[in-house]
Amino acid sequence: MPRWKALSGALFRVLAVWLVSSLTLLLLAGLLPDFRLQSPGGDSLTRTAVTAALGAGAFGLLSALVWPVLVRALLLVPALVLGLLVFFLNGSLLLIALDLIPEGRGQAAPETAVIVAAVMSAASSATSAFLAVRNDEAYHRRLVRLAGRRRGRRAGPARGPATPGTVFLQLDGVGHDLLCESVRGEQPLMPTVARWTGAGHRLTPWRTDWSSQTGASQLAILHGSNEDVPAFRWYEKDTRTVVVSNRPSSAAELQRRAIERTGDGGLLAYDGASRGNLFSGGADQVALVMSVAARRGRHNRSRAGYFAYFSDPANATRTAVSFVAEVVREIIQSLRTRFRRELPRVTRGGLYPVIRAFATVVERDVVVAAVIGDLLAGRTAIYADLVAYDEVAHHSGPAHRDALQVLRSLDRALALIARAARHAPRPYRIVLLSDHGQSHGPTFLERYGLSLGDLVRAGCGLPVPRRAGRTPSGAEAREAARAALHRPEEAEGRRAERTAGPGSSQPLVLASGNLGLVSFPDVPGRITREELDRRHPALLSTLANHPGIGFLLVRSAVHGPVVLGPAGAEHHLDTGRVIGADPLAPFGDGAADAVRRTDRFPHAADVMVNSACDPTTGAVHAFEEQIGSHGGLGGAQCRPFLLWPAELTPPAPDDETLTGAEQVHRVLRRWLGEAEGPQLPLGPPADELRRGVRPPEGFPPQGPAAQDKSR
Repeated sequence: MPRWKALSGALFRVLAVWLVSSLTLLLLAGLLPDFRLQSPGGDSLTRTAVTAALGAGAFGLLSALVWPVLVRALLLVPALVLGLLVFFLNGSLLLIALDLIPEGRGQAAPETAVIVAAVMSAASSATSAFLAVRNDEAYHRRLVRLAGRRRGRRAGPARGPATPGTVFLQLDGVGHDLLCESVRGEQPLMPTVARWTGAGHRLTPWRTDWSSQTGASQLAILHGSNEDVPAFRWYEKDTRTVVVSNRPSSAAELQRRAIERTGDGGLLAYDGASRGNLFSGGADQVALVMSVAARRGRHNRSRAGYFAYFSDPANATRTAVSFVAEVVREIIQSLRTRFRRELPRVTRGGLYPVIRAFATVVERDVVVAAVIGDLLAGRTAIYADLVAYDEVAHHSGPAHRDALQVLRSLDRALALIARAARHAPRPYRIVLLSDHGQSHGPTFLERYGLSLGDLVRAGCGLPVPRRAGRTPSGAEAREAARAALHRPEEAEGRRAERTAGPGSSQPLVLASGNLGLVSFPDVPGRITREELDRRHPALLSTLANHPGIGFLLVRSAVHGPVVLGPAGAEHHLDTGRVIGADPLAPFGDGAADAVRRTDRFPHAADVMVNSACDPTTGAVHAFEEQIGSHGGLGGAQCRPFLLWPAELTPPAPDDETLTGAEQVHRVLRRWLGEAEGPQLPLGPPADELRRGVRPPEGFPPQGPAAQDKSR
């Protein structure tokens, strides 16, 4: 494009935004009683219009020059607090702009200034975006500013313009069957993904491990191993620690163990970026990554993505307004389900509306902006997790209209990323995938009137509380929001550690979706079936014969790993012997292999409990308060998907199904190799590897990681 034409186009856009901002200021002055643009004696319309133009110009200049300085000065403010400060900072800038108008014609009450500034920022942002869509060069510059181009100005490896990069976009919790439904019809729910599936991409399901949740799946996908990750949360007897996958200190320790086990930094160790994930994948560029959120110091750049995004006042205002709107939307939707008496349903009060808004608005916007910045910087491998659907589906249901609305918004985010890829300095291949699906069904507590913990206590002959307690949600967004606020980790683990202290004979029951874990802390190592029958003769039969439970896994001193089912059914995993009806049959092919693999984990619980699954509907019963759940076997939760460009080699032969997240890691690694050629390193330099396996602060320095290495 000729230089004069580019300059004239830029000048036109500046004047257009200025005009819209001036008209917005005039309109607000006529509507709001505490805001005026005239002298006390009144002014002509022309004079008032000039005053509005001066005020809009001064506000625009202050926003462009002062706002980035304010954001940098507030780097230590928690990200969500910064989001709320957006309104007040914008209002303060408007008051300063009004003071610059000659003869004191611009005046506004402080609370009115907040409203005026928010409306003006939204109007100017909408105008700028509209004009950018009509001009490729302007759109490119808008995306650069959206993502923070300064993060792309770094020394990087030399790469030819034709060498493709790869973007891995994870739709958290979206199962294969749900995605197929979302791309069907003349007006599909996800039109962007529908276009991909119709031309240029191929879709296939894969099968999760027994632990069908983000912690296990993403650890294996990014770091190549999820060995000894039996569930979302579990108790480790040797350190008397409850590990929770989405807790920053636990995520850091799990990543350290995986790197130590594989001897490799991860999928993204070569010029990679990790955005919105539980684990870094060895990437040097990280934002909103849980495994580094607990670190302090200059090496922790996880939260930098917030400030890169909020440094643009228009982005900050739009996200803040959308955040409030999402909170209101959740409250209305929750009330609607109650008034209509929809079942099943769970409590959606307390802080959940705020957590949902964080996942569906703040985290989504920041992650998308970071990915766009990575594209424009030309990074080789990018992996991002969009958790919005998973968070809403837990509380509304996987196929509920509330969750499907979130899928539609995620499709728009995918379209924005795909559009940005066209402006990148290198071609990009976009791989869409999920880490697990979600299975529907009423909770165990709602269906049977007692929790799994109550049932275990009853089987042990212990008193059962008259009012059943509620298990906190295991959704990823809760800990992400706490990390963004610099809040300490939830006390769940500390409470469990007190309950399971030395010498405690109380059973410790933890829930991971429809997978339950029962541990006896006073017994060193894993208790045998024979010892358990001697101590609590009624426990195993009470659990196995309950209609809400599908099967149990215990360790026998005589037969090794044994799966127990109702009416005395048994499946001896070492020999394949089945007594009665096979308790694993309702859970499909591969169930025995998945359970057998988990049994060999050093930190498998004394008793592993999987809820029942309706073979017709795929419904399960979560042991925590989720009507859309994942974590065990049964239903759609075990069938995530891979959607990949057709020019890449198929993930598996046509007659085979990928099984386990570790196989997915090997496929993604192969695809990176196909894109970059044989020069792609298999891991980071030694100093980076050592830094990656440093034990997280506050985690026991001695633990199973050293034992894993010796094995």
